[in-house]
Amino acid sequence: QVQLVESGGGLVQPGGSLRLSCAASGSIFSIDAMGWYRQAPGKERELVATVTSGGSTNYVDSVKGRFTISRDSAKNTVYLQMNSLKPEDTAVYYCKVVGRRRQYRPPVDYWGQGTQVTVSS
Repeated sequence: QVQLVESGGGLVQPGGSLRLSCAASGSIFSIDAMGWYRQAPGKERELVATVTSGGSTNYVDSVKGRFTISRDSAKNTVYLQMNSLKPEDTAVYYCKVVGRRRQYRPPVDYWGQGTQVTVSS
């Protein structure tokens, strides 16, 4: 079994910063990619940022230049540094890990429980 534990959400004023963390633990052999998604009330879940095992990153246009995704492979942990936050960034943020429980097995998506980020004055 694989567990993802997220932390770092909260309430912040516009222009402020937050750092999200997501640590993967349990029976995981390797990780192909890690990422963050978000879902605002009444909207579909959307990709925010991803980072592959090789270090390649991808961001949704609305966060480019403001958010930075990084990973610590030794700790199976992914981070999302969010700067210059805007009210439209308000959402529940979910961590996703694409991993394999055994060598040569197909990758599986694992999701965190979500952490609330609220940007408001």
